[in-house]
Amino acid sequence: MDDVPDRSGAGMVAVPVAGPAAITVDRVTKVFDGGDRSVTALEDVSFEVPRGGFVSLIGPSGCGKSTLLRLVAGLLPASGGEIAVGGIAPREARRKRQFGIVFQQPILFDWRTVAQNVGLPMELLGRSRAEIDARVTELLGLVGLADFADHRPWELSGGMQQRVSIARALTLAPPYLLMDEPFGALDMITRDRMADELLRIWSEEIDTTVLFITHSIPEAVLLSDRVVVLSARPGRVAATVEIDLPRPRSAEVRETPEFFALESELRRQLLAAEQA
Repeated sequence: MDDVPDRSGAGMVAVPVAGPAAITVDRVTKVFDGGDRSVTALEDVSFEVPRGGFVSLIGPSGCGKSTLLRLVAGLLPASGGEIAVGGIAPREARRKRQFGIVFQQPILFDWRTVAQNVGLPMELLGRSRAEIDARVTELLGLVGLADFADHRPWELSGGMQQRVSIARALTLAPPYLLMDEPFGALDMITRDRMADELLRIWSEEIDTTVLFITHSIPEAVLLSDRVVVLSARPGRVAATVEIDLPRPRSAEVRETPEFFALESELRRQLLAAEQA
């Protein structure tokens, strides 16, 4: 039995664990070899994401955040160091469909309805229509799109399309959710609303571990248990800041002195990382 945070705010609860469940990044380096010229994107990066935790990565543009997420997802090989996802290699975790991945731009098929987009992963695995319909109905309710099941993506706003992407990423109930600036293309009001929505969704998807990339310091503070600050390229861990705000969190927490203090600390760390 391991202790994991209780998102209801009631403290710590004991849950059964089948094996190692944290994402572990240990002294990872990534070099892109361009023939006559190679580029070191990441150098000696180490951090952990606790089981059921929410960890955000922030850092200057070009510091290797997206590269790091792709390494964790098994989409790229590391040049050095080790990554373990639930105790196994990222490529093996990906083969076992342990990941749900959401990118900055929603990748949806315009010729399929919202329900058909969300159910696609289960269709590809040959699941029964009854099982697919039940899961799609559950997820569309979770992301607040139950009334839009028969709409096409182009009939939805950007924020609604991103909610469809999140629902599809959760279709197979993956233990790990990897998100690469999923709200980066949205306006500020929609972005804040989506962050609040993600908090709600994550609180209901118990034991889902999230690695989240963002450029927004307030977003990182609102969502995270821990924020890892990367330096300018080559990306290194410049600082790790624990976000000790109580859960559950709501939009009102943004107005508290504790929130402002954490924002200020992250801004200071990010400025130092940019100048390092």
